[in-house]
Amino acid sequence: MNKTKIDWCDMTWNPVTGCMHGCEYCYARTMARRFSTQTATPNGEIHDLLKRPETIYPFGFDPTFHRYRLSQPKQMRETKPQNIFVGSMADLFGYWVPDEWIQEVFNACEAAPWHRYLFLTKNPFRYDALIDKGILPERSANMWYGTTCTDLTKPLHWNKNANTFMSCEPMLALWPDPNSGSNLKTMLPDWVILGAETGNRKGKVIPERWWIQNAVAQCRANGTPVFMKESLRGLMGEDFVQEFPWG
Repeated sequence: MNKTKIDWCDMTWNPVTGCMHGCEYCYARTMARRFSTQTATPNGEIHDLLKRPETIYPFGFDPTFHRYRLSQPKQMRETKPQNIFVGSMADLFGYWVPDEWIQEVFNACEAAPWHRYLFLTKNPFRYDALIDKGILPERSANMWYGTTCTDLTKPLHWNKNANTFMSCEPMLALWPDPNSGSNLKTMLPDWVILGAETGNRKGKVIPERWWIQNAVAQCRANGTPVFMKESLRGLMGEDFVQEFPWG
Protein backbone atom coordinates (compact mmCIF):
# COMPACT_ATOMS: atom_id res chain seq x y z
CA MET A 1 0.00 0.00 0.00
CA ASN A 2 1.50 3.31 -1.06
CA LYS A 3 0.66 7.00 -0.95
CA THR A 4 0.30 8.29 -4.47
CA LYS A 5 0.48 11.37 -6.65
CA ILE A 6 -2.65 10.17 -8.49
CA ASP A 7 -4.93 13.02 -7.54
CA TRP A 8 -8.28 11.20 -7.49
CA CYS A 9 -7.27 8.76 -4.75
CA ASP A 10 -5.26 8.67 -1.53
CA MET A 11 -3.46 5.36 -1.84
CA THR A 12 -2.64 2.69 -4.39
CA TRP A 13 -2.79 -1.00 -3.58
CA ASN A 14 -1.42 -3.65 -5.90
CA PRO A 15 -2.24 -7.19 -4.79
CA VAL A 16 -1.90 -8.01 -8.50
CA THR A 17 0.66 -6.47 -10.84
CA GLY A 18 1.30 -6.86 -14.55
CA CYS A 19 -0.80 -6.53 -17.67
CA MET A 20 -1.04 -7.95 -21.19
CA HIS A 21 -2.91 -5.16 -23.00
CA GLY A 22 0.24 -3.71 -24.58
CA CYS A 23 -0.78 -0.01 -24.53
CA GLU A 24 1.90 2.23 -26.08
CA TYR A 25 1.51 4.92 -23.41
CA CYS A 26 1.61 2.59 -20.37
CA TYR A 27 3.58 4.13 -17.50
CA ALA A 28 3.19 0.98 -15.39
CA ARG A 29 5.10 -1.23 -17.83
CA THR A 30 7.99 1.25 -17.88
CA MET A 31 8.09 1.36 -14.09
CA ALA A 32 7.90 -2.41 -13.71
CA ARG A 33 10.81 -2.91 -16.08
CA ARG A 34 12.80 -0.26 -14.25
CA PHE A 35 12.46 -2.03 -10.91
CA SER A 36 12.66 -5.60 -12.15
CA THR A 37 15.56 -8.03 -12.29
CA GLN A 38 13.98 -9.58 -15.37
CA THR A 39 15.63 -8.26 -18.53
CA ALA A 40 13.70 -10.27 -21.11
CA THR A 41 10.40 -9.12 -22.57
CA PRO A 42 7.54 -10.50 -20.42
CA ASN A 43 6.14 -13.67 -21.97
CA GLY A 44 2.65 -13.49 -20.50
CA GLU A 45 3.01 -16.20 -17.87
CA ILE A 46 1.15 -15.67 -14.60
CA HIS A 47 2.84 -15.98 -11.23
CA ASP A 48 1.58 -16.46 -7.68
CA LEU A 49 3.68 -15.21 -4.75
CA LEU A 50 2.99 -16.19 -1.15
CA LYS A 51 5.98 -14.38 0.33
CA ARG A 52 7.48 -10.96 -0.29
CA PRO A 53 10.09 -11.20 -3.09
CA GLU A 54 13.49 -9.55 -3.04
CA THR A 55 12.46 -7.11 -5.77
CA ILE A 56 9.15 -5.29 -6.29
CA TYR A 57 8.54 -6.80 -9.74
CA PRO A 58 10.44 -10.10 -9.82
CA PHE A 59 8.71 -11.15 -13.06
CA GLY A 60 8.73 -7.79 -14.80
CA PHE A 61 5.28 -6.95 -16.15
CA ASP A 62 4.06 -10.56 -16.18
CA PRO A 63 0.76 -10.85 -14.27
CA THR A 64 1.67 -11.62 -10.65
CA PHE A 65 -0.48 -12.22 -7.58
CA HIS A 66 1.17 -10.80 -4.45
CA ARG A 67 -0.84 -12.69 -1.83
CA TYR A 68 1.24 -11.27 1.01
CA ARG A 69 -0.35 -7.85 0.28
CA LEU A 70 -3.95 -8.96 0.82
CA SER A 71 -3.98 -7.96 4.50
CA GLN A 72 -2.75 -4.40 3.87
CA PRO A 73 -6.14 -2.59 3.81
CA LYS A 74 -7.17 -4.17 7.11
CA GLN A 75 -3.89 -3.07 8.69
CA MET A 76 -4.83 0.58 8.09
CA ARG A 77 -6.95 1.84 10.98
CA GLU A 78 -10.67 2.46 10.74
CA THR A 79 -10.32 6.00 12.07
CA LYS A 80 -8.53 7.06 8.90
CA PRO A 81 -10.42 5.62 5.90
CA GLN A 82 -8.73 5.97 2.51
CA ASN A 83 -9.76 6.19 -1.13
CA ILE A 84 -7.78 3.27 -2.52
CA PHE A 85 -7.05 2.70 -6.21
CA VAL A 86 -6.82 -1.08 -6.54
CA GLY A 87 -4.43 -2.23 -9.27
CA SER A 88 -2.60 0.88 -10.44
CA MET A 89 0.11 -1.43 -11.78
CA ALA A 90 -2.20 -3.99 -13.37
CA ASP A 91 -5.53 -4.66 -14.98
CA LEU A 92 -7.15 -6.76 -12.30
CA PHE A 93 -9.97 -7.66 -14.69
CA GLY A 94 -7.85 -8.63 -17.68
CA TYR A 95 -8.86 -11.89 -19.34
CA TRP A 96 -5.66 -13.53 -18.05
CA VAL A 97 -6.47 -12.97 -14.35
CA PRO A 98 -8.05 -16.04 -12.69
CA ASP A 99 -11.43 -15.58 -11.02
CA GLU A 100 -9.90 -16.88 -7.81
CA TRP A 101 -7.44 -13.99 -7.63
CA ILE A 102 -10.22 -11.45 -8.06
CA GLN A 103 -12.38 -13.17 -5.45
CA GLU A 104 -9.55 -13.01 -2.92
CA VAL A 105 -9.02 -9.30 -3.62
CA PHE A 106 -12.73 -8.60 -3.10
CA ASN A 107 -12.63 -10.62 0.12
CA ALA A 108 -9.76 -8.47 1.36
CA CYS A 109 -11.75 -5.31 0.54
CA GLU A 110 -14.80 -6.59 2.40
CA ALA A 111 -12.61 -7.34 5.42
CA ALA A 112 -11.81 -3.61 5.65
CA PRO A 113 -15.11 -1.90 4.69
CA TRP A 114 -14.14 1.50 6.12
CA HIS A 115 -12.10 2.26 2.98
CA ARG A 116 -13.44 3.20 -0.46
CA TYR A 117 -12.08 0.99 -3.27
CA LEU A 118 -11.76 2.16 -6.86
CA PHE A 119 -11.17 -0.40 -9.61
CA LEU A 120 -10.25 0.37 -13.21
CA THR A 121 -10.12 -1.86 -16.29
CA LYS A 122 -9.93 -1.81 -20.07
CA ASN A 123 -11.96 -5.03 -20.08
CA PRO A 124 -15.37 -4.00 -18.63
CA PHE A 125 -17.05 -7.16 -19.91
CA ARG A 126 -15.30 -8.97 -17.05
CA TYR A 127 -17.43 -7.04 -14.55
CA ASP A 128 -20.57 -8.55 -16.08
CA ALA A 129 -19.05 -12.03 -16.12
CA LEU A 130 -18.15 -11.72 -12.44
CA ILE A 131 -21.65 -10.53 -11.60
CA ASP A 132 -23.10 -13.58 -13.34
CA LYS A 133 -20.80 -15.80 -11.27
CA GLY A 134 -21.78 -14.08 -8.00
CA ILE A 135 -18.22 -12.84 -7.42
CA LEU A 136 -18.45 -9.06 -7.89
CA PRO A 137 -19.99 -7.20 -4.89
CA GLU A 138 -22.53 -5.13 -6.84
CA ARG A 139 -24.37 -3.26 -4.12
CA SER A 140 -21.40 -2.31 -1.95
CA ALA A 141 -21.48 1.46 -1.46
CA ASN A 142 -17.70 1.62 -0.96
CA MET A 143 -16.85 -0.12 -4.25
CA TRP A 144 -16.46 1.86 -7.48
CA TYR A 145 -16.07 0.06 -10.81
CA GLY A 146 -14.32 2.07 -13.49
CA THR A 147 -13.50 1.71 -17.17
CA THR A 148 -10.53 3.22 -18.97
CA CYS A 149 -11.90 4.70 -22.18
CA THR A 150 -9.48 6.91 -24.11
CA ASP A 151 -11.75 8.04 -26.94
CA LEU A 152 -15.31 6.98 -26.04
CA THR A 153 -15.49 4.47 -28.87
CA LYS A 154 -14.59 1.64 -26.48
CA PRO A 155 -17.14 -0.24 -24.33
CA LEU A 156 -18.03 1.07 -20.88
CA HIS A 157 -19.65 -0.52 -17.85
CA TRP A 158 -23.03 0.78 -16.69
CA ASN A 159 -24.77 -0.78 -13.74
CA LYS A 160 -27.76 0.66 -11.89
CA ASN A 161 -26.89 -1.58 -8.93
CA ALA A 162 -23.30 -0.34 -8.53
CA ASN A 163 -21.14 2.77 -8.52
CA THR A 164 -19.49 3.22 -11.92
CA PHE A 165 -17.00 5.68 -13.36
CA MET A 166 -14.96 6.31 -16.46
CA SER A 167 -11.35 7.41 -16.77
CA CYS A 168 -10.74 9.14 -20.10
CA GLU A 169 -6.98 9.28 -19.66
CA PRO A 170 -5.14 9.80 -21.81
CA MET A 171 -7.80 11.56 -23.85
CA LEU A 172 -6.94 10.60 -27.42
CA ALA A 173 -9.86 12.04 -29.40
CA LEU A 174 -12.88 14.32 -29.32
CA TRP A 175 -15.96 12.73 -27.82
CA PRO A 176 -18.68 12.08 -30.42
CA ASP A 177 -21.67 14.40 -30.66
CA PRO A 178 -24.53 12.92 -28.58
CA ASN A 179 -26.93 14.06 -31.30
CA SER A 180 -25.14 12.11 -34.02
CA GLY A 181 -26.46 8.68 -33.13
CA SER A 182 -24.80 7.79 -29.82
CA ASN A 183 -27.13 8.80 -26.99
CA LEU A 184 -24.65 9.89 -24.33
CA LYS A 185 -27.52 11.49 -22.42
CA THR A 186 -28.26 8.07 -20.94
CA MET A 187 -24.85 6.41 -21.21
CA LEU A 188 -22.40 8.24 -18.95
CA PRO A 189 -21.47 6.54 -15.66
CA ASP A 190 -21.66 8.15 -12.20
CA TRP A 191 -18.30 9.94 -12.43
CA VAL A 192 -15.90 10.98 -15.21
CA ILE A 193 -12.13 11.51 -14.91
CA LEU A 194 -10.36 13.41 -17.70
CA GLY A 195 -6.61 13.59 -18.28
CA ALA A 196 -3.93 14.21 -20.88
CA GLU A 197 -1.15 11.85 -21.86
CA THR A 198 2.06 12.56 -19.99
CA GLY A 199 5.63 11.59 -20.77
CA ASN A 200 7.60 11.96 -23.98
CA ARG A 201 6.31 9.11 -26.11
CA LYS A 202 6.80 9.52 -29.85
CA GLY A 203 3.37 10.18 -31.31
CA LYS A 204 2.04 11.54 -28.01
CA VAL A 205 -1.51 12.90 -28.35
CA ILE A 206 -2.12 16.36 -26.89
CA PRO A 207 -5.84 17.05 -26.37
CA GLU A 208 -7.40 20.28 -27.60
CA ARG A 209 -9.01 22.59 -25.06
CA TRP A 210 -12.33 22.37 -26.89
CA TRP A 211 -12.24 18.57 -26.61
CA ILE A 212 -12.27 18.97 -22.83
CA GLN A 213 -14.96 21.65 -22.95
CA ASN A 214 -17.13 19.39 -25.09
CA ALA A 215 -16.71 16.47 -22.67
CA VAL A 216 -17.54 18.68 -19.69
CA ALA A 217 -20.67 19.98 -21.45
CA GLN A 218 -21.87 16.42 -21.99
CA CYS A 219 -21.18 15.56 -18.35
CA ARG A 220 -23.09 18.63 -17.20
CA ALA A 221 -26.05 17.62 -19.37
CA ASN A 222 -26.06 14.26 -17.56
CA GLY A 223 -25.46 15.70 -14.10
CA THR A 224 -22.17 13.79 -13.93
CA PRO A 225 -19.31 15.09 -11.72
CA VAL A 226 -16.05 15.78 -13.59
CA PHE A 227 -12.54 15.36 -12.25
CA MET A 228 -9.69 16.85 -14.29
CA LYS A 229 -6.24 15.51 -13.59
CA GLU A 230 -3.34 17.88 -12.98
CA SER A 231 -2.15 17.23 -16.53
CA LEU A 232 -5.04 19.47 -17.70
CA ARG A 233 -4.56 22.37 -15.28
CA GLY A 234 -2.40 24.46 -17.61
CA LEU A 235 -4.67 23.81 -20.58
CA MET A 236 -7.94 24.61 -18.81
CA GLY A 237 -6.90 27.54 -16.60
CA GLU A 238 -9.91 28.95 -14.71
CA ASP A 239 -12.11 26.16 -16.11
CA PHE A 240 -10.10 23.49 -14.30
CA VAL A 241 -12.33 21.45 -11.97
CA GLN A 242 -11.89 18.48 -9.64
CA GLU A 243 -15.25 17.10 -8.51
CA PHE A 244 -15.92 13.92 -6.54
CA PRO A 245 -19.19 11.97 -6.62
CA TRP A 246 -19.13 11.42 -2.85
CA GLY A 247 -19.34 13.92 -0.01
